[in-house]
Amino acid sequence: MRELNTASVLEGRIENIVYRNEENDYTVLEVVAEDEKLVTAVGNIASPAEGELVRLSGGYTYHKEFGAQFAFSSYEKSLPKEVDGILQYLSSRTVKGVGPVTALKIVNKYGTDTFDVLENHPEWLTDIPGITPKKARAISESFREHSEERNVMLFFKDHMQPADIGRVYKKLGANSVGIVRDNPYVLCSSELGIPFDRADDIAASFGYPKDGEERVYAGIIHVLRYNADVNGHTCLPKDKLIGASASLLSLGTDEVGRMVERFLGTEDLSQYTAGGTDYVMQNECYESEEFIARRLAEMAREVVHISGKDIHSLVYKVSSTKGVRYAPLQSEAIYRCLEGGVTIITGGPGTGKTTVVKALISLFDDLGMDSVLCAPTGRAAKRMSEATGEEAKTVHRLLEMERTEALEMRFNRNSRFPIDEEVVIVDEASMIDLSLMNALLRAMPRGSRLILIGDFDQLPSVGAGNVLADLIASGVIPTVRLTEVFRQSGESLIIDNAHKINNGEPPILSATDRDFFFVKREDERKIAETVATLITERLPRAYGRHMRERIQVITPSRKGAGGVEILNKELQGRINPRSDVKREHMAHGVIFREGDRVMQVQNDYELEWEKLGVEGVGLYNGDIGVIEKIHPERKVMHIRFDDRGVDYPFDKLDELELAYAITVHKSQGSEYPVVIIPMYSCAPMLMTRNLLYTAVTRARDMVILVGRSDIPMRMISNDREVERYTTLEARLLSEFGES
Repeated sequence: MRELNTASVLEGRIENIVYRNEENDYTVLEVVAEDEKLVTAVGNIASPAEGELVRLSGGYTYHKEFGAQFAFSSYEKSLPKEVDGILQYLSSRTVKGVGPVTALKIVNKYGTDTFDVLENHPEWLTDIPGITPKKARAISESFREHSEERNVMLFFKDHMQPADIGRVYKKLGANSVGIVRDNPYVLCSSELGIPFDRADDIAASFGYPKDGEERVYAGIIHVLRYNADVNGHTCLPKDKLIGASASLLSLGTDEVGRMVERFLGTEDLSQYTAGGTDYVMQNECYESEEFIARRLAEMAREVVHISGKDIHSLVYKVSSTKGVRYAPLQSEAIYRCLEGGVTIITGGPGTGKTTVVKALISLFDDLGMDSVLCAPTGRAAKRMSEATGEEAKTVHRLLEMERTEALEMRFNRNSRFPIDEEVVIVDEASMIDLSLMNALLRAMPRGSRLILIGDFDQLPSVGAGNVLADLIASGVIPTVRLTEVFRQSGESLIIDNAHKINNGEPPILSATDRDFFFVKREDERKIAETVATLITERLPRAYGRHMRERIQVITPSRKGAGGVEILNKELQGRINPRSDVKREHMAHGVIFREGDRVMQVQNDYELEWEKLGVEGVGLYNGDIGVIEKIHPERKVMHIRFDDRGVDYPFDKLDELELAYAITVHKSQGSEYPVVIIPMYSCAPMLMTRNLLYTAVTRARDMVILVGRSDIPMRMISNDREVERYTTLEARLLSEFGES
């Protein structure tokens, strides 16, 4: 598709609705323009009707299959004023109870006054044969409903995008304007998802007071949500919450503090005191952390113990059968898992975690206990399956996640319908956030065992909470830390260097014939070019053309000379340049092109996919795919995420990014054959030991650092971890102390 004119306006009457997607409002229209020409227009428009007058803002494009089209991004609608347009509008069955025959009768009788009659004098319709008083009232109600929707669209058009307005109307209905006038901050609800600053602008335009209770309440909730989404906090110390909220709202801390006290104990806010500090949190987080602590204590008490004699004989049998001699810490881990209701096994790469898992699978099978393997992401589950030779599921699939009619996530497996297996083994447990752990524990049957496998030294979960770290720090959950590396010295420099980094020691960067290389570029401006040359020229020349597909660039930050934004632009231009045979589409400032590698950057529980003829739903933060085909006429792009095909709507592209380069945080739970890591100066909070350690441990076959020679040790020397505010550790100590 070729762009012809990027800024234009099309005014006219809707002649025909060629295609419409009711879920996302994407529509193909035929519009009779003012010069009587018939124009094809494509875009998102709520409840269009033939005969309506429209003013579309956008630009003309040329599609090789469909010719010239007007692609619009915003619109205004109004009712026709001429008799022909009124007849066409009513004949389109937009108004319930009115078809072409009835429409002709009404328009013949009332002419240009037809709409006034429908809205204000429905009883006059009974003068027309065949229209009873009941039918007249129904016709009027349907007409007024469409009029109200238009009024909502017109009222909010200067404040929100059409898609947002449509969502507000669908949720709040005909009285949307009145509800928002009474309390603009209702827009900030999780169901509507309008950002606080936008709702605040709308409120200011209404003259809403700065110290209004609804504004302060919405501001406090926004601060808590922001810190959960961005910083991973499940709560905030009360004084920090008050200070941040006061700054956001431009109000005094005393005033906001009084409001916080007033709101505590409402349906959204609660307080928990630990270590002499008062923490404020949303009730959802409060209840989740409370439940997790209580359920883990119950599982520790409820587990059916296996006699020590049986355990020893079974372990000996498995060891002999597999020809494996378990090291002392591995044996301890196995025994702990067999004895306890909840066990944690943690350790770095090459420390034998997979060996322990394989042993546990055999042991529980010998005991006649059903076990299941799972992980937080699809890629992590796939890795687990490949390593163990057993099926591994995502936690979401294990819990049989589905979406409701309101497009909300729901797990079918829960306390009323628990999972079937008696033993659940979870890999990459450091990635489990508060919400997912809460859902998993609610589905665990009585007397079952939970075994968490993970690397404690990696970054915490992307979502809110610090579950694995809190469980280990509490000291109440049996934990075995594997430290012995089971690979011959010199076999893998990736493994050796990962452990050196984790121990705060200088890694070996001078090797030229191993699997860990350092390419120095003291001038940061040359990092992006060097990375691109490595991927497109040097590595394929040395290792073969297939090498390019095996490489993933993982970088500490989005910004800077070696950041995601600069690298993706450089790499796209070199790896997948513009071509006449490749379609492309721009969204949120990014050009998406057929053949591009892309990543899903937030959980979306409503996106549908197809895999080998089987349909499913849901894409998750960190899923990586390739754009196979862009369909501008349908406003979708077909993307292959591993073995799942997705028709990805254009209006969801804010959830998608180029993925030639990704951040370390987005790489969690994944493994790539070759990883290139830019070494450059970025935000201090990102130049940490555990971030570099996490990046290095994503590689299976090769690591290449590119950049400044001083950066690796600067990161290794910084072992400060950013604190996450949670109450789980304190609750665990309380629950287990009482048990």
